[in-house]
Amino acid sequence: MPHGYELSVEWTGNRGTGTSAYRAYGRSVVVRSEGKPDLPGSADRPFFGDADRWNPEELLVAALSQCHLLSYLHVAVRNGVVVTGYTDTATGALEVDPDGGGRMTEVDLHPVVTLADESQRALADSLHAEANRLCFIANSVAFPVRHHPGAPEGAR
Repeated sequence: MPHGYELSVEWTGNRGTGTSAYRAYGRSVVVRSEGKPDLPGSADRPFFGDADRWNPEELLVAALSQCHLLSYLHVAVRNGVVVTGYTDTATGALEVDPDGGGRMTEVDLHPVVTLADESQRALADSLHAEANRLCFIANSVAFPVRHHPGAPEGAR
């Protein structure tokens, strides 16, 4: 069953002379979707972007982390594992070619899951593989998305 998604992206970085020179324009954008707060975006700082705005690479890593979290919660319910907390520290790597193109080469997720019943830790950890298999975003990228589950301090 197909699902559709619609949003708009507006470039707000025209400093008065448009793209007259590479350093003459800002990389600021605003991502909008009806009924949601605006999302300020930009290029990453090394590409003349604004460090206080979300860049596309961060948003891709965030989408993978969020998708895995939601898929994991779904799989946990199906397997009778009660999750009471979940945090992730996600990292991604970008490779830039000499001509300025490039690609994301990997994303690593480091989920820390709190359980109602710590005796289910082995099962809970094993569910990350199924969550990864079900994650729509992970299934849509051409690089590995690895997960390295951990337990909260004192839980093991």
